[in-house]
Amino acid sequence: MPYLADALLDDRHGTIISLEVTAGAKTDSFPAGYNEWRKTISCRVTAQAVGGKANRAVITLVSEKLAVPATAVTILSGSTNSQKRVLVAGIDKKNLLFRLQEIS
Repeated sequence: MPYLADALLDDRHGTIISLEVTAGAKTDSFPAGYNEWRKTISCRVTAQAVGGKANRAVITLVSEKLAVPATAVTILSGSTNSQKRVLVAGIDKKNLLFRLQEIS
């Protein structure tokens, strides 16, 4: 899935992932697909988008799937939106893409 690279951006602290989050889904899933137009990776969480529950679920799911501590995952923008920019600290774009391809 080389197109996943289009949703990743190098940052001096790690890599930023452009996510499109579906809250209230039947199951948790990451990566759950790719939106070519928006260049976002889909992420589905069962938590509802109330009181930050979905954001916490996104952080937990992304950290588990990428095998990084939850403290390494930060929502940079979109905390009240379905489209989010998430920083995964300490991992460069190449390694993050490799991990995403391994779990896809």
